[in-house]
Amino acid sequence: MSGSTRDREKLTLDEVCEELKISRSTFYDWRRKNRAPRCIKLPNGDLRVRRSALDHWLDDHEDAA
Repeated sequence: MSGSTRDREKLTLDEVCEELKISRSTFYDWRRKNRAPRCIKLPNGDLRVRRSALDHWLDDHEDAA
């Protein structure tokens, strides 16, 4: 798998917040409450979210009404 493909599999926090239409503070609040998608914490403290983890998280939060 090429590096550019692997990079696209991991979303930045800004990309996740933009997709979900939420603020960074909302994401961090959800994370503190264990309600956010699973994250990868990089050695520099930055967070990444795997595309597959975000998609799974969205599926789990879909309203079944």
